[in-house]
Amino acid sequence: MPHLREKQREARRKIIRQWAKLPKNKRQSMEGISEFARTAAQQNENAFIRSHRDPYEKIMSWLMPRAHL
Repeated sequence: MPHLREKQREARRKIIRQWAKLPKNKRQSMEGISEFARTAAQQNENAFIRSHRDPYEKIMSWLMPRAHL
């Protein structure tokens, strides 16, 4: 279990860094946020293997506080 938590922690850092690098206009709409979260969930699916929450929902919860809506 600790190994899985570390994988998720690493994925979270990576996803948030990628998110921060996007142009601000791509971070200003729910469609853009949603699209990014879906793609990130697919690209990092092995980090969420035993997670009880849907990876998309988890990533959305990470991004929404950082969104420029």
